[in-house]
Amino acid sequence: MTYRATNPTSGEFLYELPALNQLQRNAMLMRVANEQFAWRRAPLESRLRFVAALGAALRANRDALAEALTLEMGKPVAAARAEVEKCAALCDVAPALARAALARDAIVDDATALVHVQFDPLGCVLAIMPWNFPYWQALRYAVPALCAGNGVLLKPAPSVPGPARLLDECLDDARAAVTHTDTPPAPCHVALLPLEMIDDVIADTRIVGVTLTGSERAGRHVAEVAGRHLKKVVLELGGSDPFLVLPDADVARAASVAVAARTVNSGQSCIAAKRFIVCDAVYDEFLRRFADGMRALVVGDPFDEHTQVGPIATESVRDGLRAQIESSIADGARVVVGGPAATLPERGFFIAPTVLVEIPDHAAAATEELFGPVASVFRVADTAMAIRRANDTRFGLGASVWTSNEQDSARCIAELEAGMVFVNDMVASDARYPFGGIKQSGIGRELGVLGFREFTNAKTVRRLR
Repeated sequence: MTYRATNPTSGEFLYELPALNQLQRNAMLMRVANEQFAWRRAPLESRLRFVAALGAALRANRDALAEALTLEMGKPVAAARAEVEKCAALCDVAPALARAALARDAIVDDATALVHVQFDPLGCVLAIMPWNFPYWQALRYAVPALCAGNGVLLKPAPSVPGPARLLDECLDDARAAVTHTDTPPAPCHVALLPLEMIDDVIADTRIVGVTLTGSERAGRHVAEVAGRHLKKVVLELGGSDPFLVLPDADVARAASVAVAARTVNSGQSCIAAKRFIVCDAVYDEFLRRFADGMRALVVGDPFDEHTQVGPIATESVRDGLRAQIESSIADGARVVVGGPAATLPERGFFIAPTVLVEIPDHAAAATEELFGPVASVFRVADTAMAIRRANDTRFGLGASVWTSNEQDSARCIAELEAGMVFVNDMVASDARYPFGGIKQSGIGRELGVLGFREFTNAKTVRRLR
């Protein structure tokens, strides 16, 4: 297996890198395990010095990191720079989160004994990362895990080797920046592992757990392999997030945010709004405004600062999305914006921003995750029907609710089957909040206090007086 980079804007092959062989894999596992032995014993403040140095390295290399991402994944360059900055901002807030999450929790303090819970590191964890946010997805796991004292082996997606190499260089720069302090080398490394080695790495005794961001199929396989060895997993999988527009919503604002929510990262985001569920009283106005906004988006070269929607990251993902659109239309869905007849750049893996309505319940646009700038819009009678439609999915990642009615807001928060509910705002990941889903959208949490504790041993300690 090789890690192969292709420019999705032109479809042209760029280069390829060889994956690790067995000897290199074993050497990498040994290195991470040895470094973690010292790292876990370092004071928290020493580990946090590395995190601060990593944030500085990311900012110092922001433009190079962003350009590699735009070249190999097609992310519009302004959004690519924003991804790098978001990672650096995570490093800024991580110290406060780590101190809060990893502090001892006192349980009992009486005449007999003192009892507390402390959060110890588990060991070395394999992180299998995706192509859509190669920096953010990796670091939103790695930074909390490192703060807790764990080691991290980052396995990047095969289609973005350039960003993976640059991230590894930033980790090296951060290690070098704290060499003359009491901070030991941080046990975090990028490993170009071939797919056929993953099961063996999970089974390796030096690996105590695995986290994956990816497809349902990949998540099931990783969970099965980890389960055979009784190892902890955190899975962040697919999403088909509902965006509910209730009768008393601010329709103009909801429609404007809906465009951004559907097309973040050119629509290639697990928490992008994908199913727009609109009550009858405001449906016509919302659809008109939303369609106008989707139609006005600038599609093209992601290196152009004005581009809002770039190409789909890979040819196979583009082809799969195109097939979902075409099958939904064949099943009876109607195209309002975009669709197969839309004009696109002659080269590259582009999909036009598309809005589908009148979608049958069995169509792909109603039942599957559409990973690109394609919106499914549904008309419902009232709030109760909106909640029912929103929950009629195997996914349960995030949900966005638009209403000025406190009673409807509270009802949606209580009844929506999702790991996150945002009211009058689009769903987004933030270092301060736990991130994750239920149902087929995943297991466990990243970020926030819960995420910083995810790969720790909550150790109960009782000390007699």
